[in-house]
Amino acid sequence: MTFKSFIITFKDSVPEADASKIKNSISSLGGTIVHDYSLIKGFAVKLPESLKIDKLKDLHGDAFETIEEDKEVKAL
Repeated sequence: MTFKSFIITFKDSVPEADASKIKNSISSLGGTIVHDYSLIKGFAVKLPESLKIDKLKDLHGDAFETIEEDKEVKAL
């Protein structure tokens, strides 16, 4: 199975209880929380490619501030 990595941040208005429910739903959909950030309200996740990120947006999109594919960054 092939996975894609994303960094997801929540809107400031999202209560911690709702954020926890969303993280649990990601796990139930076959995703894995890779890192839970403490400086920002967000986390890194690996999702199976078969689970399109659009499905996650459809389920919880109003809670997310940003969803970005996690990619390698290089300094010039």
